[in-house]
Amino acid sequence: MPYIPNTDHDRRIMLQRIGVRNFEELLNSVPEKIRLTKPLELPEQLPELELLRELKKLAQKNRSGLAIFAGGGVYDHFIPAALENILSRPEFVTAYTPYQAEVAQGTLQVIYEFQSCICRLTGMDVANASMYDGASAAAEAVSLAEAAKGRNRIILSETVSPLFREVIQTYMSGRGVEITTVPHRGGVTDLEAMSKHLDDQTACVMMAQPNFFGLLEDLETGAEMAHKAGALMIAAIDPISAALLKTPADYGVDIVVGEGQSLGIPLNFGGPLLGFFAVKKELVRLLPGRLVGRTEDIDGKPGFVLTLQTREQHIRREKASSNICTNQALCATMALVYMTLLGKPGLKQVALLSLEKTHRAAERIFKLPGFSPYFKGDFIRETAVKLPVSAKTLIEKAIERRNVLPGINLGRFYSNLNDGLLLTITEKRSDAEIDALVDTLREMATE
Repeated sequence: MPYIPNTDHDRRIMLQRIGVRNFEELLNSVPEKIRLTKPLELPEQLPELELLRELKKLAQKNRSGLAIFAGGGVYDHFIPAALENILSRPEFVTAYTPYQAEVAQGTLQVIYEFQSCICRLTGMDVANASMYDGASAAAEAVSLAEAAKGRNRIILSETVSPLFREVIQTYMSGRGVEITTVPHRGGVTDLEAMSKHLDDQTACVMMAQPNFFGLLEDLETGAEMAHKAGALMIAAIDPISAALLKTPADYGVDIVVGEGQSLGIPLNFGGPLLGFFAVKKELVRLLPGRLVGRTEDIDGKPGFVLTLQTREQHIRREKASSNICTNQALCATMALVYMTLLGKPGLKQVALLSLEKTHRAAERIFKLPGFSPYFKGDFIRETAVKLPVSAKTLIEKAIERRNVLPGINLGRFYSNLNDGLLLTITEKRSDAEIDALVDTLREMATE
């Protein structure tokens, strides 16, 4: 039985009403070479019971109990059991995409509290209700800067996540925007090289804190250089590391974006994720997505309302700064519950544990023959390791033989770093798992 229960009679009436003889005429705009000309070769349909058995059999092929030391933007953190219990309440789990959020005061309050937490974390004046993920938030930030400044040049540091930069390239394609990628020097942004590209047509500069290699950047100097050229400064940050660092606002940043998956959202094979977006109050009118505010009704009772939506369905199209029409409400709720459960001290403790474990493990690894830091500099919970062998080969062997994912192959993103491993250790990794990691690296490197 098809999921859409239209009968043949229903279809004939609909086709007749729109003046089309048959369904195939609706496909005239689709090139014939890419049309499906024969049924897909699918297995025979199964009863529900047998189908569930087959799906469970497939699921059992997934590797379980993997010790994960990979990060690069998505991290394996411990999630308190209370989070799932709270989130399973029907008023939360059903409010995934509240297109008419005005009718649900609870949904609006959750968004408002999420915005408040992001503002406290970043030090910025205003945060929106969330974005699809960190990469789309980064691209929307660049788009905002272009609109705010009326300039068509943007500067990206090579140490910003390659995935963020790829999405930015896609967003900006066809818009006449010139994108300059500033190389890194020793794993951090080459500010001298960046200064040569800054001019009166530069809309913004984007740097990361910490950067993709896990190193801390001189964000304050970068912001000063951008402002001197009349450009906006965008910082892509890690929310866990932010618990230990000065806020982006303290560095003079204008726009803050980031990936919020580490705030209580499980890995889930790569998604869904959560983007957060915060700005100085001067930029609030160009803020993408939606913004919830706290107000009072006619009787003086407190309430919440959708204060701003800068999308083309709500304002004149030529004034719209974005076509983002929703937010990751469910994931934002998860992040809010996580931040609320941990509080400021708890979030700081997670960051400290990650820092301590990463530094202790790195010290042991760097003592192994052939292993060394790829770059010198301060790092928090992620560091690049120079290997005596190919990172790709080492990772594959470690997974297969020891059930350990030792990190990310930097060669996937930087062609000259095929012997580089991006190592991440969160508070979730036990001493035994770290011992297994060190033993695995020692073993694989000597083969």
